[in-house]
Amino acid sequence: MQDKFDFKYELLHVCRQSGARRGRLHTPHGVIETPCYMPVGTQATVKAMLPRDVKEVGSMIILSNTYHLFERPGHELIKEAGGLHEFMRWDKPILTDSGGFQVFSLASANKIKEDGVEFRSLLDGRKHFFTPELVMEIEEALGADIAMAFDECAPYPSDREYTIAAMERTHRWVVRCKKAHTRPDQALFGIVQGGMFADLRIESAKFLASLDLPGYGIGGLSVGEPKEMMYDMLEQMMPYMPANKPRYLMGVGSPDCLVEGAVRGIDMFDCVLQTRIARNGLALTGSGKKMLRNASFEHDFTPIEEGCDCYTCTHYSRAYVDHALRAREFNGFTLATIHNEHFFVKLLDDIRASIDGGYFDEFRDETLARFYANGSRG
Repeated sequence: MQDKFDFKYELLHVCRQSGARRGRLHTPHGVIETPCYMPVGTQATVKAMLPRDVKEVGSMIILSNTYHLFERPGHELIKEAGGLHEFMRWDKPILTDSGGFQVFSLASANKIKEDGVEFRSLLDGRKHFFTPELVMEIEEALGADIAMAFDECAPYPSDREYTIAAMERTHRWVVRCKKAHTRPDQALFGIVQGGMFADLRIESAKFLASLDLPGYGIGGLSVGEPKEMMYDMLEQMMPYMPANKPRYLMGVGSPDCLVEGAVRGIDMFDCVLQTRIARNGLALTGSGKKMLRNASFEHDFTPIEEGCDCYTCTHYSRAYVDHALRAREFNGFTLATIHNEHFFVKLLDDIRASIDGGYFDEFRDETLARFYANGSRG
């Protein structure tokens, strides 16, 4: 039996003008300074990076995917290996999502029932049935520091009737997750739903808060709606989110959304954007996006971003990264990914420093203005 752990969240500072928060979350594998960005290691690996690389860019926590690890290699094998930390050789905190988003994204192949969701594997077509209890069994076997409850993510757009049904089912399922969850060294986070209806978001936030869980995710946003709508939903629900618990905006990770999310009191972010666009040769910098597979870089021996202290920028030129990407060499993907992950970790470092220093509002305005100076968005 694992020892009980006190998942203490310290709220260190709140900006007077905005809702930006500075906090600290204690987990069995280390302290997470918030707000923070979590690189995504879907299948127990951050694509194109070794754990050493992820540590060197300054990441404090990574996210892995329950659904994909259930499919391959299987949670029982990972449990046999000593849990996800040991299996992937990562000794810092890990968060596992519930797999709900992946299961419900298979809309044409799933059947939603009160007990759970029936769906077919994308790997071999086998039929599976995910219940809140099974998801808790899988996540406990994986052994991450933070486990997300099983929820139903309503797609965008969805009508009010369906959104209410999905939200209420999510509420019933989180109660079942809480009952089934037994690991005292693992924090269970609930997930606020409610689609694009502010009153439903508030209702969901109130219900989740009544369960007094260690933390709360916000799901069903950044699913195709305009960003202004997402920001409005956050502003509407945030007064009803417990101030003494971490708030995690799920699947949101563009630079503007991280800054604007922090303005609205978000503590944790994750996204696959950083690794995905790197493999396509796109780098993110303080002045916007740069396509690295670019003929103009052939004789450019400057770094991807002047002043960046990531491994890529301190060791390699644009010309080399352009060459490696065009040649489809693996180190091209790695070097581009290292830069993007470092950029986002550093952005959150700077957000925390600006909150600590009392100049967050100025930092927000200057950062967004610089990033969008060349028309780059998202």
